[in-house]
Amino acid sequence: MRVSYADMKKEFKRILLSRGFNEDQADLSAELFTENSLDGIYSHGVNRFPRVIEYLEKGYININAVPTLIESKGAFERWDGNLGMGNVNAKKAMDRAIELARQNGIGAVALGNTNHWMRGGAYGWQAARAGCIGICWTNTMPNMPVWGGKDCRIGNNPIIFAVPRAEGHVVVDMAVAQFSYGKMEECKMNGQLLPVPGGFDTAGELTRDPAEVLQTWRALPIGYWKGSGLSILLDIIAAVLSGGKSTHEIGRLGGEYALSQIFLAIEAANIAGNEFLNTAVNNVINDVVSSEKADENGRVFYPGQMEQQTRADNLANGIPVNEDIWHKICEM
Repeated sequence: MRVSYADMKKEFKRILLSRGFNEDQADLSAELFTENSLDGIYSHGVNRFPRVIEYLEKGYININAVPTLIESKGAFERWDGNLGMGNVNAKKAMDRAIELARQNGIGAVALGNTNHWMRGGAYGWQAARAGCIGICWTNTMPNMPVWGGKDCRIGNNPIIFAVPRAEGHVVVDMAVAQFSYGKMEECKMNGQLLPVPGGFDTAGELTRDPAEVLQTWRALPIGYWKGSGLSILLDIIAAVLSGGKSTHEIGRLGGEYALSQIFLAIEAANIAGNEFLNTAVNNVINDVVSSEKADENGRVFYPGQMEQQTRADNLANGIPVNEDIWHKICEM
């Protein structure tokens, strides 16, 4: 089953308005959810939407709250998200980082006391479309064991890097777990195994079965101890700079809210020169995609290329949806 971009956004907006969002907040949040789905990130778009409504009903999200400036120091600003809608808060934070970059060459916004931003890559694409290098990350509730441990003490803390490019922006959006929980839920729903082991099963063995990992909550950090260490440092930096909560403090709340996030924008063309920037990026990408293929029937993609192709296909043919989830949304 496929749903058009316009129909999906309209449905999301209808539901958000019915829950008390004002026109502007509902429209922007619905657009961000639909954009995620359009790019093929269904785990943080259409599939995640019902859970967000549950969080609204639990009172984790402050309807129509907007971020407030707490502190400004040159190119750095600290903001309080006031528990507003996570994707709206994040979009506004990156907007402000881009504004600061226009003024200073670089802009940094630390956002505390906010909610789940859904797909972090959205804000990398946002920066790249504005001609900026974008870097952003968030902490999460404790949902992954530290390397060598069994109980969840650290987060899968997604981090995003984006570079603008006329022929197609280069964007990496990755959790520091081998797979995000949203992706594992999507694979479980579709009856698919993970392409590589994503965590530990009930016997303590590595497994490709997403249902097993979702049961144990023993997700595998990328690079084993390296991903574990990266998660800890991303959490510390986000909490320190935002003045917000760290992962272990979020874990005491009983739900995933009051998160801490960082948004960086660098106006690369004005620093490096537009011609040099384009040449340097193209040289790397052209070299990468000309790699000798491990599978003669396969293809080498640069980061962000598959999302752009999926976007074009979904715009033309509609966004694929799970019928049960879509019917659930339409009945809200």
